[in-house]
Amino acid sequence: LVYSREDDMSAGIYRPSSKYKIRAAIKEGNLTGYHLTEVSINSGMWDSLAQYFPAGAVENLLIESNALPSNITTGAWRAPITNFMAVAEQSFLSEVAQIIGVDPLDFRIRLYERAKNERVGGEIGYEPEKLIGVTKLVAEKANWGNPEPGVSQGLSVYYSHNTYVAEIAEVVMENEKPRVKKVTVAVDCGIVINPLAASNQIEGGVVDGIGHAMYGDFAFENGRPIQTNFDRYRMIRIGEAPEVETHFVESYNDPTGLGEPTLPPAGGAVANALFNATGERIYKIPFVSQSELLG
Repeated sequence: LVYSREDDMSAGIYRPSSKYKIRAAIKEGNLTGYHLTEVSINSGMWDSLAQYFPAGAVENLLIESNALPSNITTGAWRAPITNFMAVAEQSFLSEVAQIIGVDPLDFRIRLYERAKNERVGGEIGYEPEKLIGVTKLVAEKANWGNPEPGVSQGLSVYYSHNTYVAEIAEVVMENEKPRVKKVTVAVDCGIVINPLAASNQIEGGVVDGIGHAMYGDFAFENGRPIQTNFDRYRMIRIGEAPEVETHFVESYNDPTGLGEPTLPPAGGAVANALFNATGERIYKIPFVSQSELLG
């Protein structure tokens, strides 16, 4: 039995749609409170996510998850749970840094160092020093804060599937439209056994994350999918894919995941770079549904 593309896109499983609301408390230029509320179709967040960043770095932390019932069949999609939640979190952190008036990279480092040296609350499910390591490495390799003329940078740092990833996206304006030119990636995934295969996984995750964050729009009408082929479901094209430059943190720890961890931070890095390039903050996925510049 061979499915047609229309059969496949009509009878498959779909990533649960979700919406996030994030609130912050700021005192004397520091993030002291973080409140994340998620609403998702047929699925909720893992309880363990309450131990992930910014746990340990803020005095007041509240994570809420709500699942709404639906007859639409949902299931796992690359980097489950974290794939688009990371976009919301990383965009929000950069927006908070902008409001405070500090560099978004310095803002993150300050939070990671607090979780490492002055942890508040109970146990945490990540290693802050590894977030610090990938953040400093990607900043060095991408020349953070000193881009070439006409280039706008955006930062995203995320831990998922046991791997630490920092990404800096570079956006340029061409014919009055933004284009993602390059993404620099720093990864701490334990010992790298096959560097070429590892780099391929990273590049695929970055491009996949950018493509779906910018263009992936799957809608339903009366319970039936509207997009049933690629003439109505846009994928990122070869000519739109950015250069991806990968750097690994040297480590002899056991190897961890690589097929999924670079996807979640990709959308956030691009969203932050787009803001710096256009002045427009992205709040909706796909980005093209909000920004006319991306149409």
